[in-house]
Amino acid sequence: MSTIKPFDPFRSARLVYRAVNDSPEDEAFVHAIGRDAEAQSGSSYGLLRPESLKASNEFKEHITKCLLGVIICLPPTDDKEPAGEPVGVLCLKANPPSWAPHRWTDISIDILKKHQGKGYGSEAIRWSLWWSFQMAGLHRVQIQAFSFNTGATRLYERLGFRQEGRIRDHLWFAGEWHDGMIYGILEDEWRDGQKKAGRDLTSCV
Repeated sequence: MSTIKPFDPFRSARLVYRAVNDSPEDEAFVHAIGRDAEAQSGSSYGLLRPESLKASNEFKEHITKCLLGVIICLPPTDDKEPAGEPVGVLCLKANPPSWAPHRWTDISIDILKKHQGKGYGSEAIRWSLWWSFQMAGLHRVQIQAFSFNTGATRLYERLGFRQEGRIRDHLWFAGEWHDGMIYGILEDEWRDGQKKAGRDLTSCV
């Protein structure tokens, strides 16, 4: 008999994950994420331009259409609130229904500049892997990076991702060509890593 009991799957050690709301506050937050040109230069294939409110609202709408699209938040300071201050956005790509048998997704994550360097991004990615393999029943999760973004590539490798491919001269940025890097992790690799670290697979906290 299973010993699993109902629990809140939208919490990790220091963070809470909630849906994006149709509110002025979330509109302003997503716009703040998009306005961070330095962060976008390290993760977006789009030609860098000043972020418009229209573009931010289109991204906000995109979040709601993902397999999983969440606002990453600090814990609430009031027990009546479901989540506290937002710190970032995390999305798991929704593939076409006809791709469902392949059971894979692609992660994207953005952390607001003032909250970077605190480990929130790595904690949120760890949580998204738990959700992908333990809740959504996926088999493979991938994440991409540019070759010049060595901070991102080192992080992904520390989290258990393996480099699976390099797309040569995939990005034109700052007067040079840069490669696109593809990292992936399989469900068995993730479970082995969790067991070696002594983590409980049945809990996201």
